[in-house]
Amino acid sequence: MQKRLIVNHQLLDIMVMRLCHQLVENHSDFSDSVILGLQPRGKFVAQRIQSTLAAILGRQVPTGFLDTTFHRDDFRRRETPLTANATKVDFLIEGKKVILVDDVLYTGRSVRAALDAMIAYGRPASVELLVLIDRLYTRHLPIEATYVGRQVNSLQSQRVLVEWKGQQATEDNIWLITKTED
Repeated sequence: MQKRLIVNHQLLDIMVMRLCHQLVENHSDFSDSVILGLQPRGKFVAQRIQSTLAAILGRQVPTGFLDTTFHRDDFRRRETPLTANATKVDFLIEGKKVILVDDVLYTGRSVRAALDAMIAYGRPASVELLVLIDRLYTRHLPIEATYVGRQVNSLQSQRVLVEWKGQQATEDNIWLITKTED
């Protein structure tokens, strides 16, 4: 296995700050906007975005976490059953501008499942997508992110790993991992 660092902790901090300023530019005081992190890994990005926005705005932006397990189109096609994550959405999204947040945009299937899952909480006025990494040329569905930290050219055989400090990592980093044949 070969690991190549594509975003170090300093650049990741800059990316998150830039994404937050883009959000403030488009959502102003967030009075009609909410953030939904896609479980499991989008939760950590959403928490980082929320804390950075709180520092910029001086107030908390409503943030929730959405599990899409049972809305996935491959749910019944796996040999081992998927384990659901906790959904925590303490607010209605009816008429709100929703910002879906995930770490990596790959095929677009998770985002499609999130669109289905969030309807249980109301009909949003609009939906935008924020991702740290957009893996180009891998989409199975016509889904694009509104806010992108970095676009990465990658092969199907590669994967992107986002590590957060305090969660089995010493620093925040993003890696491109390639399986090598032995």
